[in-house]
Amino acid sequence: MNKRIGLVLMLTMLTLFLAGCTEFSEPIYENSDGFWNKYIVWPLVSLITLFKDLLGTYGYGIVAVTIIIRLVLLPLMIKQTQSSKKMQELQPELNALKEKYKSKDAVTQEKYRTEMQQLMSERKINPAAGCLPIFVQMPILIGFYHAISRMNNTPEIELGSILWFELAVPSITLAVIAGIMQFIVLRTGPAMGNPQMKMMMYIMPLFIIGIGTVLPAALSLYWVIGNIISVIQNYFIYKPAKKDEVIPAKVGGKRK
Repeated sequence: MNKRIGLVLMLTMLTLFLAGCTEFSEPIYENSDGFWNKYIVWPLVSLITLFKDLLGTYGYGIVAVTIIIRLVLLPLMIKQTQSSKKMQELQPELNALKEKYKSKDAVTQEKYRTEMQQLMSERKINPAAGCLPIFVQMPILIGFYHAISRMNNTPEIELGSILWFELAVPSITLAVIAGIMQFIVLRTGPAMGNPQMKMMMYIMPLFIIGIGTVLPAALSLYWVIGNIISVIQNYFIYKPAKKDEVIPAKVGGKRK
């Protein structure tokens, strides 16, 4: 699990670097230079503007594009979620294997790895399957953050408001709502069945609230809409309302 968290952090930092974080406060135009601007940021800005013209405000444009992005990514996100669910269901048996082969000598650990791989093969679980969606999602999601930030720094663009929230300035209220929605996402997802992930249930919402209080409210709006979709997704995949207590699995025969 620590290796997976490390991989996610590494991919996040790499994507942020490739995205050109130094341009976050720069305006964005059709003729802005750079691959990232031309093929990621500007198309997203154009799409938001298109829906702004159709729906009347940038706020509704952001909501519409958020829904479209999440629907496009939905198959990958479902695959990632299902992979996490299978690993969660297998965790008791993996823990039992660790207990069975708790000796740290090379022979015992080799037996542990062999049985673990055999168990995953029998259940048709690929630990790397959950990582592929991250590669696809990160550039798109960070690109969306980038697009909104660049729009907010473009003089010709007035983000305006949605309901009573001014999208160009931070909103503590919307940031708190985004954090609460993130907590609900984690509460209804695989974190509840994984003690190692439970800490994220509290760190991530606080992280989002902290960022949301200093970034434009448009980004908090994106988080809120995206997390609502994630909650619906978790409800159908994990069925948290019907979740039963997992009984630890037994591996191997009785000890003599």
